[in-house]
Amino acid sequence: QVQLVESGGELVQAGGSLRLSCAASGRTSRTYAMGWFRQAPGKEREFVAAISSSGRFTEYVASVKGRFTISTDNAKNTVYLHMNGLKPEDTAVYFCASSRGGTSWLPNPRQASEYTYWGQGTQVTVSS
Repeated sequence: QVQLVESGGELVQAGGSLRLSCAASGRTSRTYAMGWFRQAPGKEREFVAAISSSGRFTEYVASVKGRFTISTDNAKNTVYLHMNGLKPEDTAVYFCASSRGGTSWLPNPRQASEYTYWGQGTQVTVSS
């Protein structure tokens, strides 16, 4: 069973930066597409970013494009979300998600239903 553990969330001032990490264990394949989603209080979970297994393909929600960067280190089974220029509206619980093994990219990486495994989330709070 694949397990995902997020870390790196904390309280930061507007304009600051954070790097979230998502460590995967229990993988039976070397090929997984990965994504980050977030959920703010009272709102639905929304897509943030996704990356193909090789790192060749990425996708971002418009509101974070140019500020956030998703990357993957397959040797460490870890995916990262580098967040710069943080805004109060970025405040949310951030979740890491993984496709099933053997999937290098997803037809609809923005759709939560495309992902098989989920982490428990890490809280990011941006103060104004």
